[in-house]
Amino acid sequence: MSTSFGAQPSSSISKSEFLSSLPRWRRWLSRLNWHPVVEYEIREIEFERRKIEHENRKIECKNRKIEHENRKIEHKKRMKQLESEIARLEQANSRLERFEREHLSGSTPPPSTGDSCS
Repeated sequence: MSTSFGAQPSSSISKSEFLSSLPRWRRWLSRLNWHPVVEYEIREIEFERRKIEHENRKIECKNRKIEHENRKIEHKKRMKQLESEIARLEQANSRLERFEREHLSGSTPPPSTGDSCS
């Protein structure tokens, strides 16, 4: 034997719609059983959930900023490496040019290799 006190609330209807579908005595009884604490707790839980989501977004934003700063630092390091490499190559080029001027100018003939055919 089952006892039913009216229609059960559906997730698709609001609380007021559900209560209006009940008989008058059941609506009055539901007012006696109304617990605002439950609704308050639900709102508080929702507030805490939103607060946590907000904090997570702030943390993600900070992480992105840190990653951006790390990329900038890595870029600066790479640029310094390239600048030092360019400076080293420029020194090598200047030494090579000086060598060419000193040794390959028209004043002295290049040394023979001993492969002359005459």
